[in-house]
Amino acid sequence: AGYEDFDLDTRNINQQPVAQDILIQHLHDMQRYKLHDGSGVVEEKRPEDYLVRGLRDFNDINYDDHAALLYKLAAQVVERLRSYLSEEGVVNVLQYHQQSLVTLIHSQMQNNFTETAASYEAHVTKGYRTLRPSNYTAGADQAVRDFRTPIPDGEKHRITSMIFGGFQKCLYPAQKFDSDPERRFAVILENDEDVLKWFKPAKGDFQIHYNHDESYEPDFVVETATGKFLCEPKRASEISDDIVKSKADAAAVWCEQATVHAKTYGGKPWAYLLIPHDQVSEQMSLAGLAAGCTYVSRV
Repeated sequence: AGYEDFDLDTRNINQQPVAQDILIQHLHDMQRYKLHDGSGVVEEKRPEDYLVRGLRDFNDINYDDHAALLYKLAAQVVERLRSYLSEEGVVNVLQYHQQSLVTLIHSQMQNNFTETAASYEAHVTKGYRTLRPSNYTAGADQAVRDFRTPIPDGEKHRITSMIFGGFQKCLYPAQKFDSDPERRFAVILENDEDVLKWFKPAKGDFQIHYNHDESYEPDFVVETATGKFLCEPKRASEISDDIVKSKADAAAVWCEQATVHAKTYGGKPWAYLLIPHDQVSEQMSLAGLAAGCTYVSRV
């Protein structure tokens, strides 16, 4: 985990200097800096140090790891202040408005924080989870659609509000899809002789965590005669997205651990498929997609 390099947005920085007696009283209250005999303040060696000193107080900032970034961002604040203040005014503002400026920097740093899992823990529990009934709502004029019937281009943007049926292998009689590639993927599964059953999991059906507080539910779960699959049809332009990759890493590790466990009782191996939407053609087979889209974790 760490902070990516970025440039600070300083457009909202317009703080003004305060009178010396107000500054002295403020610093007495803050107990942040040493004061002379009441007549002045011991200044930092560099203006940036006022801000870096405050940033080091945050628990999520490791100074040794981020010193270069902290001084870069602090320098950008100082540059902004110098654009409309004298050098004396810059120091005054840094002393009096230090906390608000530090908070501004920290908030923008948090928007550029990345977290990558170093490893994943696997927990195997006995028993089984019963699939919950699916409840879908649709408009009064919306009939259940045959999933094999193509969606006209002018209606594809409304696909999330449609309910589809007519399945033979799905564990549910009706399903919703988030995109037309998902509908086409369901056609592939229903056409494929090797596929035994499939379903779209509900929230909580799988416990796959890709960071400390976020969980991931794959789009499809599929069982064939020889294996089991978690499948994620995804827009091709999003395949390289960092969050998509993080979810894929966690899911691939889940499949690895599930395979290890399955071997203890003669079960089927698991694999995770990350499938670009432009490869989802109704003429494809699951084995064909697995050959080119099986994802191996980077962890």
